[in-house]
Amino acid sequence: MKELLIQIAQGLVEDKSSVTVLVDEPNEDGVVIYHLSVGQEDKGRVIGKQGRIAKAIRIVMRAAASRVGEKILVEID
Repeated sequence: MKELLIQIAQGLVEDKSSVTVLVDEPNEDGVVIYHLSVGQEDKGRVIGKQGRIAKAIRIVMRAAASRVGEKILVEID
């Protein structure tokens, strides 16, 4: 899952080396939180107009997680 999120983010940004993903342990509900960080100049590319790209990233990640029986949440830091 982490690799998928990294690949999606690197496809959107100019500085691919600034993409980092931190993964938290599952919380009491079994939800794993993925924290996506990119460079300051690339945040707009990852969030998109009115958050459309960020929403699409979250939808794709939730769909991929449900295929393997996980619950995830993506936060863009």
